[in-house]
Amino acid sequence: MIGRFLDKLIFGATLLLALQIPQLADHYQQFLAGLYASTEWQVNGYEQTARQFNYADAKAMIAHHLQNELPSVRADAEQKLVTIERFEQLQAGIKIFESGSLVEKSFYMFHPDRYNDLEKTLHNFKLGIPLTIDGFVFGIIVGLLLNILIDSPFILISRRLRHKKTNHVNQQTI
Repeated sequence: MIGRFLDKLIFGATLLLALQIPQLADHYQQFLAGLYASTEWQVNGYEQTARQFNYADAKAMIAHHLQNELPSVRADAEQKLVTIERFEQLQAGIKIFESGSLVEKSFYMFHPDRYNDLEKTLHNFKLGIPLTIDGFVFGIIVGLLLNILIDSPFILISRRLRHKKTNHVNQQTI
């Protein structure tokens, strides 16, 4: 009886946890969109400056600045290069969040390279229940899978104990 109660309790907890993932994905998408817009503004400024001074593009301007003898110009160019690389990564993320599945979004959010962004998103995250059928179904499926993963060691142990008891009783009756 206690085992069944614990199983139901674990299932309820894993379901509630799994239902937060679609909500978190929505919050993360909003965070990503804001970061993307901000970074896009910077990169567009780099491109405009590059055109103004007759460079093919911002990367050509940055490559030229990386050759400059002044350390401050090289450091600024390196920072701009990092910003452009970040912008390209954000573009990929935006595409995933615009057209990807919840599983793809989850893999993107929980990737170790993006823990800092996830942490910032979690700072303002509010618990809730997803309002979409996809989100609700995702939460139920993930909740069931988590429940199975958590319960399986206990189920295996109890089966082994029952099997040993059965073998021990059978040997005594023989």
